[in-house]
Amino acid sequence: MSAVGQLGATTATPAPPPEPKSGRRLTAYLLLLPGGLFLLLFFVIPLVTLLAASLYDPNGSIENGFSMTWHWQNFVDTMSDYARPFGRSLFYALLTTAFCLLLGYPLAYAIAIKSGRWKNLMLALVIAPFFTSFLIRTLSWKLLLSDNGFVVDALKWLHILGPDGRLLATTSAVVTGLTYNFLPFMVLPLYASLERIDKRLLEAGGDLFAGPFTTFRKITLPLSMPGVIAGTLLTFIPSAGDYINAQLLGTPKQRMIGNDIQRLFAAGAYPTAAALSVTLMAAIVVLVLIYIRRAGTEDLV
Repeated sequence: MSAVGQLGATTATPAPPPEPKSGRRLTAYLLLLPGGLFLLLFFVIPLVTLLAASLYDPNGSIENGFSMTWHWQNFVDTMSDYARPFGRSLFYALLTTAFCLLLGYPLAYAIAIKSGRWKNLMLALVIAPFFTSFLIRTLSWKLLLSDNGFVVDALKWLHILGPDGRLLATTSAVVTGLTYNFLPFMVLPLYASLERIDKRLLEAGGDLFAGPFTTFRKITLPLSMPGVIAGTLLTFIPSAGDYINAQLLGTPKQRMIGNDIQRLFAAGAYPTAAALSVTLMAAIVVLVLIYIRRAGTEDLV
C-alpha cells in the first residue's frame, strides 16, 4: 500500500453507529400522532356518539333529555318506516355512478391520452365547479330545468317532451343534479389512472394489428381499472347520502334517506335519525366490501 493510501486509511472518519430500532419506532409514532389525534377527535368520537344516540330511548326529547336504554328496536322501526327512501337513495346513487362513469371515462381518456398541450386547461375546467358552492350549483340546475327554461322549451320543440311535460320535480332532475355535482369525483381518479399508462403499450397494440376497440379492451381498460374502482366508490358513497339535490330538484316523492335524516335531526328525533345514519353507513360499508371483493383488491393498489 502506498503512503497516500496508508494516510487515507489512518485518517478515515469512522461510520456513525446505526440508530436504534426503538428510536426509529418512536419517530414513526410521533409522525402518526397528529393524524391519529385528528381521526380520534373528528371521526372516532363522533362515530361512537352517533352509535350511542341510535340506542337512546325514542320517547325522550331535547327538553327532558335522552336516556340510554339500549333500544335496538330503533333499527327495526326505522327500516320499516323508511325502507322506500332508503332503497330509493341506493338506486339513485347507482344510477348516478353509472352515468358518471359513462360520461367521465371518455372525458378522462380525452384529457389523459388525446389532449396534448390542452391538458392543463381541460383539467382546470373539470375542477372549476368546485370553486362554486354546492348549493349554488344545484340551484342553477333548478333554473335550467324550470318549466319556462330553454331546456324544456327545446325538448318540447323537438317533441321529446309533451306540451305539458316537465323536467323539474322529477326523478330525472334529481339524478341529473347528482350526476353533475359528482362527475369530477369520477373524472379525476380515472384521469390519474389513464395518465400513468405507458403510451408505448398502446403503440405496441397497433403494431400487433389490434384495432382501436381491441386495444382499448385488452390494454387501456384493464390498466385503468384502479381509477374505475376509485371513481365509482368516490361517486357512489357521497351521492347515497346526499339530500340537497332531492330537496331542490325533486318533490317528496323523490326524497332520499338524507332528507329524512336531516328532517329528523332538525325535529330533535335524535335516536331515529341516528339509527337511520348508522344503518346507511353499515349498508354502504357492506356494499363497498362486496364490490371490492368482486372487483379484486389488487386493483386498488
